Amino acid sequence: MVFTGARQTGKTTFAKNQFPDYSFISVEDPVTRKEYTKLSAAQWKLLYPRAILDEVQKQPTLIESIKSVYDQWDEPRYVLSGSSQLLLMEKVKESLAGRCIISEIYPLTLPELSTKSWDDEIKDSLFQQLLMCPTDEMVFLPSFLLDKRMPEKQQAWVHYLKFGGYPALTDASMNDEDRYLWLSSYVRTYLERDIRDLASFRDLEPFIKLQQALAINTGTLVNASSLGTQIGMTAKSVLRFIQYLELSYQTIRLPSWERNLTKRLVKASKTHYLDNGVLQAVLKKRGGITGFEFESLVIAELFKQAKTIQSQASFYHLRTFDGKEVDLLIELPEGYFAFEIKMTDRVSKTDARHLKDLEEILDKPLLKAFILSADSSTTYFDEKVVAISAPMFLG
Repeated sequence: MVFTGARQTGKTTFAKNQFPDYSFISVEDPVTRKEYTKLSAAQWKLLYPRAILDEVQKQPTLIESIKSVYDQWDEPRYVLSGSSQLLLMEKVKESLAGRCIISEIYPLTLPELSTKSWDDEIKDSLFQQLLMCPTDEMVFLPSFLLDKRMPEKQQAWVHYLKFGGYPALTDASMNDEDRYLWLSSYVRTYLERDIRDLASFRDLEPFIKLQQALAINTGTLVNASSLGTQIGMTAKSVLRFIQYLELSYQTIRLPSWERNLTKRLVKASKTHYLDNGVLQAVLKKRGGITGFEFESLVIAELFKQAKTIQSQASFYHLRTFDGKEVDLLIELPEGYFAFEIKMTDRVSKTDARHLKDLEEILDKPLLKAFILSADSSTTYFDEKVVAISAPMFLG
């Protein structure tokens, strides 16, 4: 089993909780990690037949040791965890292909934020239920105010808007100032450790400029040449740095949907920050968010929830040259779900204009189209287009 994901998403805690009888080996310590590399496969089997190797990307050669144990004996079992995807995953795919299950750990989803302990049941959101049974007809409450779980969903939503989904920030002993300081420290540690692990930068300043530029432009089309001109960097370097942000689980890339050969479609991708708390810390902001930031935090939540239930859904955005734009298009074998995301507490008919006649462009059925917002009311614009409260739908 391999757990990977961003730093501080709870990989170590989760591994210890799920495998309480396993020996725990931290590869973080540069002194002891060298000693573990001296163990033969036979010694690993004898001394550590079941073990968690934490931050294993710090010593990738240990993966070869684990491979050797697996090749010789059936009984030993190991859990590997690490936060630098590039370093860890390349070695895992090379050495442990067919020998391991890879699980990506993301910041907490809204249903997870609604729980208080490991023992609490995590209830699937309406969105997750929809992904699991995409062709079933789902009836939605006429208002979020009628949802029996509204208080807990709303509390999780408010926390998510301000601080994102990192587990440490759910600590009840922390106040808001503590949380803001934690996020600032997280960004600094990410730059000093994860990025230096991924790309031995002598000077972090160009990367920091790109990180901030992408945070300012979250949810917009990525133009590498334009970004490079703004921050004094080549387009090639911009694309490479964007890849580093994706590999370290800070952003997600939303490719354009371009399967219609008769329609002129914009081909540029979008980049969304994966956690709104981190985005605000990168920008050194507190307080209100922009419409694009709202779009990013909703799309990030949809993405995390799909990953949590191991859905094979593919995520796209769609924009035509004649003005039709859809914030998110989710593809399943059965068809598509389309999403417009609006930072408003009152949805109007014009908010559904880009969803009208969308099915004429697509190569599969449009199963349902949603407008997600802060409006507590549920409004059906036609049989396929419905506006629904984002915290009710995702909580």
